Amino acid sequence: MSRGLPTAVETAAERPRLSSPPGRLIVLSGPSGVGKDTVLQELFRIAPSLHYSVSYTTRPPRPGEVDGVAYSFVDEAGFQALRDRHELLEYAWVHGHWYGTGEARVRASLERGEDIVLKIDVQGAAWIRPRVEGAIFIFLLPPSPEELRRRLTERATESADSLELRWENARKEMADQDQYDYRVVNDDVHRAAREILEIIERSRPRAADQ
Repeated sequence: MSRGLPTAVETAAERPRLSSPPGRLIVLSGPSGVGKDTVLQELFRIAPSLHYSVSYTTRPPRPGEVDGVAYSFVDEAGFQALRDRHELLEYAWVHGHWYGTGEARVRASLERGEDIVLKIDVQGAAWIRPRVEGAIFIFLLPPSPEELRRRLTERATESADSLELRWENARKEMADQDQYDYRVVNDDVHRAAREILEIIERSRPRAADQ
């Protein structure tokens, strides 16, 4: 999975750090088809105090996706403008489209003391690590590669070529799982969401440490 132009434009080390914000950043990654959206829906149901950061993307909306809820959908020029103005905390070229996180949105939430969840790929997570102190990195895994392939196929939202690209990228992403603080298997949506919430609660600073 190629990061594309961003590596030639700037690196995470060249951007200012978000040092010790009152809130915490929870980064969730996982291969396409692993069920990140479904697990997050359950997580926010059982933990409504958590907040979700809506990412920007240049890919077209899928049926049922609402602008500003699933993603903020922008065209290539709009995304380029965000990047050139350094308004993105992270960004990456994934599955033939740009994805990125608005820095102002995240910074405002963290400074209000909110715990905010980012659903981003492994490239974006690599950008976040040197920039946000205290972030929690969680990788969501399928029960098996065969199950992931089945989920991707049954989703029926991709062309044959796009499906093969996502499958190849999924294999590469799973190879990076050791870079994450925690790994959660999505063998059951409710159990996986509860495990993620337990990780967040265990990672909460104790009053004596603050």
